[in-house]
Amino acid sequence: MQRLTREDVLALDGLDDWRVLLHSMHAGFRTGTFEAGLEFANRIGAVAEEAKHHPDLTITYPKVCIELTTHDAGGLTDLDVDLARRVSSIAADLGYQADPVPDIHPS
Repeated sequence: MQRLTREDVLALDGLDDWRVLLHSMHAGFRTGTFEAGLEFANRIGAVAEEAKHHPDLTITYPKVCIELTTHDAGGLTDLDVDLARRVSSIAADLGYQADPVPDIHPS
């Protein structure tokens, strides 16, 4: 499994909702209610199980934050990119707007 650089990920399409911070990808989506956040998290969980690649999720009112990384590779891989796109697709289907973290990276 080949590790991707920050620049590799930034050059890819379909990741506008996501930010690369150090060795992981982050996104947040406003769900409006805690219950909606749980539903969103369950849908993410279903595709994560299917992909056998599991994100870190934080559910708050009114937002779900997602962090992706491939621990075995020590950074980002195609597994993270694919899951990020699937998560963004689920969010779009549910009508949730991205509320991404700031684009912060080391100088």
